[in-house]
Amino acid sequence: MLQICIGADAPRHPRGEAWPACNRRPAVKAATATIPIVFTTGFDPVRTGFVASLSRPGGNVTGVVFTTTDLAAKQLGLLQELAPKAAIIAVLGDPNLPELEVELRDLEAAGRAIGRQILVVKAARETEFNAVFARVAQAGAGALLVRGGPIFHNRRRQLVALAIRHALLASYTSRDYPEVGGLMSYGPSLTDAHRRAGIYVGRILKGAKPADLPVEMATKFDLVINLATAKAIGLDIPPMLLARADEVIE
Repeated sequence: MLQICIGADAPRHPRGEAWPACNRRPAVKAATATIPIVFTTGFDPVRTGFVASLSRPGGNVTGVVFTTTDLAAKQLGLLQELAPKAAIIAVLGDPNLPELEVELRDLEAAGRAIGRQILVVKAARETEFNAVFARVAQAGAGALLVRGGPIFHNRRRQLVALAIRHALLASYTSRDYPEVGGLMSYGPSLTDAHRRAGIYVGRILKGAKPADLPVEMATKFDLVINLATAKAIGLDIPPMLLARADEVIE
């Protein structure tokens, strides 16, 4: 027997059910100390206690990490290309996620480097979304960078609708947002991460031990642009940016 758990930003189970969530580390780890577990997650598996280290995970757990923390500055640069006239760029994050503070330090440094003011706003629950977007609009921000997290991902339709309502050029961390009308996303390819996790599953079924399989980091990243949304709001996507897109939603 083998158990698979999927990170919070993952797509739904083929039958519409929820995959076991990797961010619930105590429950997953407590379930078994012997049955092999293969995960895909956007969280740091060492910090959250899934594994002892990336190179030597130990125990019965291994998998693939698709964290977006190291991509924050790149995501800001792409958003600046999309919205070159935006003097103020808002960043929306979930304060419950420890990775956020690292991302914010990188984003503020990157903002200074390109001469943009970074406005940090936080929302820990969906009931705070309306107030946060009102604050962003009041501050005169012209663009919005939405960080990752299960709350945001689960309420992505609401976030996309609010960004459009407030005329914010918004970018996200997962292609799941452009699929529901979001303007742009740049982040790890979850399809590739799950494919690589599947390879680990195959190796374990053939006798390999999770402890001997290093945790892998995402290596494929997708830039997705929703051209239909851009046209609907009267935005011309810069040709150079459009040419670099891995996927264009018409």
